[in-house]
Amino acid sequence: MTIHDNIQTIGERIRAAEQRFGRERGSVSLLAVSKKHPATNIREALAAGQGLFGENYVQEMVEKSAELADANIEWHFIGPIQSNKTRLIAATARWVHSVDSFKVAKRLSEQKPADAPALNICLQVNISGETSKSGVQVRELPALAAEVAALPGVRLRGLMAIPAPEHDFARQRAVFAQVRECQEALIAQGFTLDTLSMGMTDDMEAAIAEGATIVRIGTAIFGVRE
Repeated sequence: MTIHDNIQTIGERIRAAEQRFGRERGSVSLLAVSKKHPATNIREALAAGQGLFGENYVQEMVEKSAELADANIEWHFIGPIQSNKTRLIAATARWVHSVDSFKVAKRLSEQKPADAPALNICLQVNISGETSKSGVQVRELPALAAEVAALPGVRLRGLMAIPAPEHDFARQRAVFAQVRECQEALIAQGFTLDTLSMGMTDDMEAAIAEGATIVRIGTAIFGVRE
């Protein structure tokens, strides 16, 4: 299977899940997670019509952005954020999915190039309560959302989550439902949010069933990373 074939297959999975769970066709976007894969593979994905790419490592994203400067790519940063890397992220990415502190959000706001459009922000919520995972605790979401929404140069769009792996579909759905309920609670408090970044290769259907608008797929597109 080629990268082109894999993107077609994932697209069919997404459309089928949209139809199955009563989602509007085209309401779920595919984010191709290209970390540790070379620019040549990204070009293959581009040729297949893919335009959104997610990276976990800042330097890798910056280098690929330079190498692929001729391409129409929307870069999404989805990895843990070190404070000393926020300037590079703000200069390269259009979206940042993994914000979990006001300090990081403020730095992104201050360091976004003045002539660039607003930087789209998702707050990463630690929905499974794993100590090894990044993300803000559910109880802390409203306060952080209020702080981030007030910053200039960034636009708070929604939530991102990386739940602990579950193999049972109903349990996958139950965890993603918690993320959706967090977002609904924030909307009820007056926040304008339209994005749920959740779901990967093994649980994307459950995420779509619970309202995902962006699914982050790597292995099923590019194969196993070296």
